[in-house]
Amino acid sequence: MNAHATASPAERHWQAGIDAMKAARWEQAAEAFRQVRRLAPTHALACALQAECLSRQNRHREAAEVYASLPAGVPRSADFLSAHGTALLLDLRPQEAIPLYIQAVTQDISHAITHYRMGLAFKNLHRDKEASVCFRTAITVDREGGVRALALPQLVSARMQACDWDALDQDITDLFDCVDHATPQTIGNLTPFSLLALPAGAMRQRRLAEGFTAHTTRHLQALPPTGPRAPGRIRLGYLSADFQNHATAMLVTELLERRDQQRFEVFLYSHGADDGSAIGARVRAAGDHFVDVSTFTHEAIARRLRADGIDIAIDLKGHTRQTRFELLAMRPAPVQVSFLGYPGTTGAHFLDYVIGDPVVTPLEHAPHYTERIAQMPASYQPNDSRRALPPAPSRSELGLPEDAVVLCCFNQSYKFLPAMVDLWAQVMTQAPHTVMWLLSWNDHGQRNLVQAFAARGIAPERLVFAEKAPLHQHIARLQQADLFLDTWPCNAHTTASEALWAGVPVLTVPGDTFASRVAASLVTACGLPQMACADEATYVRMAVALAHKPEALRTLQQHLREERLRLPLFDTTRYARDYEALLQRMFERQQAGLPPDHLPAAPAAGSAE
Repeated sequence: MNAHATASPAERHWQAGIDAMKAARWEQAAEAFRQVRRLAPTHALACALQAECLSRQNRHREAAEVYASLPAGVPRSADFLSAHGTALLLDLRPQEAIPLYIQAVTQDISHAITHYRMGLAFKNLHRDKEASVCFRTAITVDREGGVRALALPQLVSARMQACDWDALDQDITDLFDCVDHATPQTIGNLTPFSLLALPAGAMRQRRLAEGFTAHTTRHLQALPPTGPRAPGRIRLGYLSADFQNHATAMLVTELLERRDQQRFEVFLYSHGADDGSAIGARVRAAGDHFVDVSTFTHEAIARRLRADGIDIAIDLKGHTRQTRFELLAMRPAPVQVSFLGYPGTTGAHFLDYVIGDPVVTPLEHAPHYTERIAQMPASYQPNDSRRALPPAPSRSELGLPEDAVVLCCFNQSYKFLPAMVDLWAQVMTQAPHTVMWLLSWNDHGQRNLVQAFAARGIAPERLVFAEKAPLHQHIARLQQADLFLDTWPCNAHTTASEALWAGVPVLTVPGDTFASRVAASLVTACGLPQMACADEATYVRMAVALAHKPEALRTLQQHLREERLRLPLFDTTRYARDYEALLQRMFERQQAGLPPDHLPAAPAAGSAE
């Protein structure tokens, strides 16, 4: 007799679920395991597999509900508890995930992946000290090496965010060694983003991005080639999780609003949440079509882009949180582009172009990229000329001295390295009438920074910390700063353009990576190329000189404030025409049957030089 015929209904549903999982038919598999649980409510493994299938569809809230539905008396393994916590974490509920992780490691102290995930939960809560302990523990108890590769980048990042620099050099050395000797089994666990704020060098960044992307896309198959294109507008498909209150949305919204609607049709594919914010509503209204793909699989999104006839797919995420750019390995569009969200190469040979400019991506840096460089004539970064510029509060309201020169850096603290604080302390020592205005990202970081400056001879009262504030309040208060001192190897990006919009000049030193050249691009597009210094000594010398010459600072500030809307950085109408001309060049090459190639900067016809 056929074994299948003698199987119980629960066993048949179980086998159907297993078969569907093997074929990556996640919805069908989830339903099969739901049927198993209908017949056997205490079946913990069926519960876990049903939840996993929902998570594979990015239905993390439903997955968490399934885990929670297992009756209270049923034993839960460390794996089950850890997976339940991760569903909550991916549903942006880290506070609820932590108790489950604690239960899991109480059962099995050597459960390395759970220590790692608990570190992520603490990091999401901006508790970087606790996160560091979890990541360090994950590394210590890991036996196979895979979790070590996951945890090392996060450990370095969390320690940098907390400005915890004791023995940081060794952790960075260990991370670089892990990257340089990555195996096919570990390369997919190392995050390319983790190298951006470290002195890793452009070629190490490329090697990691290339290996990581190849690993994470190895199972994705390209869709069949497209047929002849129907006449009509060029269809642009933007892919992002950040069509909400996020820096990317703030930068890109007016560009979309000013698009040439006669030539371009815009589709926004959102795989993120709707946060109900004003900027979220504005960006969602800025395209012709808004498509919520947050619960779609990679394949479903790729097929949707193909069905919509997208000519140019534009990824706004790269190797950043909540990315789905890997789905472009399926080649849903004839032209595929990396833009704005990730300041470096994605290492993806399925992305044809990276949009830069002559400063941030000079053509001689082409070996640093797997993509072809497509240059905007001014800065690569779009901006919102409609953003608010409210009246500035008084210095006394902000806790700033009236008679001091206010130096500032509102970058996140993970961009600070001890060498950066060395330079700032040199400036402040040589210009004793200055104060340094910083953002208070976390308590540990603030305390450690105060101690670091004190060790370099700078009294605590010369440091002023600002609390995080809504964007309009932040730009209002920024106007009371005199000079923004940038960081490297990861510059201020949106933070720098906010300072320039507020009339605060930015001083920087460009390096050899995209992330280290952004501020130089921005100041050049503001007509202040002299603010991009040749080296660290020049940076210190210029900062000191400007601090001693308030009239020179006033001249720079006056230039930014009086010329604001005429500067290329903030002339969004000009940017939109140049950007569309660049996309048109990509499209025309593809339509002519030509392969992607570097596209040097060229302004649109009729655009100002």
